[in-house]
Amino acid sequence: MLIDLSGRTALVTGSTQGIGAAIAAGLAGSGARVAVNGRSAASVDAAVKRLAEECEGAEFVAAPGDISTDAGAAQVFEAVPSADILVNNLGVFGAEPALDITDAEWRRYFEVNVLTAVRMIRHYLRGMKDRSWGRIQNIASDSAFATPAEMIHYGMSKTALLAVSRGFAKEAAGSGVTVNSVIAGPTHTGGVEDFVYELVDRALPWEEAQRKFMTEHRPQSLIQRLIEPAEIAHMVVYLSSPLASATTGGAVRVDGGYVDSIAP
Repeated sequence: MLIDLSGRTALVTGSTQGIGAAIAAGLAGSGARVAVNGRSAASVDAAVKRLAEECEGAEFVAAPGDISTDAGAAQVFEAVPSADILVNNLGVFGAEPALDITDAEWRRYFEVNVLTAVRMIRHYLRGMKDRSWGRIQNIASDSAFATPAEMIHYGMSKTALLAVSRGFAKEAAGSGVTVNSVIAGPTHTGGVEDFVYELVDRALPWEEAQRKFMTEHRPQSLIQRLIEPAEIAHMVVYLSSPLASATTGGAVRVDGGYVDSIAP
């Protein structure tokens, strides 16, 4: 499948590493000019340099700023005044006993995982509608449906993100702009490796730890392994393309499959 995003500008939030970096590389590989975002200028500059080396001939732009704050979002808007493709990837996650989650943590998860996406969409959607073309994707999670007992606050935020996506898809109706959620399953990143070792014996080698985690904590997965970031990126690149012009308001699964369907 030939996907050509030449002439398009993409912004991927939280893209200095992990899923976000893979998405940035995937979009750049299809010809898009990609803005890389992270909280600090140093981390963004390092990511831009690394991605440019990995993706020869691609164009990356530094867009540092903590978008969970108004000041940080304004910094990103200055670096990237308009975008044709917006991927809201930024998110926090972690395990905590349900009864121990404080009000402050509930608020933090909602601020970072939900309101940052709202803030970005509110800024960029207007321009996309004026140009009659745009692609917005919010990286959600299977935890939005099958909320783990140890991650209720995370699941709540990802369920809310599905509503955000659906609502803004209606706002964009008939404009040539599509808005979708990508439902990612447990994905192999450095942060997830740390998370896995919070739940299984740290003395186990990684491959054994991964298998034990999937068997005991994510038994519903049909592939019974962690998903690689590039596998998420492949779906994002497709949804960012003209080929996906009739897909909007959707929740598209890249979750490794489930024994019992969880998606609507």
